[in-house]
Amino acid sequence: MSAVFWRALRLSAATAAAIALPAHAEVVSVNPDQARIMRLPPGAATIVIGNPMIADATLQGGNILVLTGKGYGSTNLLVLDRGGRVILDRTVQVETPKNADLVVVYRGTKRESYSCTPECAPRITLGDDLEFFDSTQGQIGKRVGGGPAPAAR
Repeated sequence: MSAVFWRALRLSAATAAAIALPAHAEVVSVNPDQARIMRLPPGAATIVIGNPMIADATLQGGNILVLTGKGYGSTNLLVLDRGGRVILDRTVQVETPKNADLVVVYRGTKRESYSCTPECAPRITLGDDLEFFDSTQGQIGKRVGGGPAPAAR
């Protein structure tokens, strides 16, 4: 009788463990400031990003999702249908770009990133020294936006 009870207990524990452990969600990798296109299952209605500081997602027509890396780390992406059922569950991993042209220079504890194709130029990368980052970002902003408005006379 005890052998039968033990077998039933083991089966019960195994079943409970299988139910308690979530299935491993597929990992989707993206780099910061880059977009990735994903095709979603039919019926996608709502997108949920666990941490919007790490990634952002927008649902487009035709069940197309645009996933954009915001900051390094890992978060989750859930896609719900109109009834609120989860139809897609993915882990989103925002990773360091693996570009051959990226050169990182350390000046003591200060980090600077450069894009070298073939000549090196400053590149904004998360984790760079704040002064370097702000200076590079300011130059890009002036170039793209035309700089500050001229002073009135």
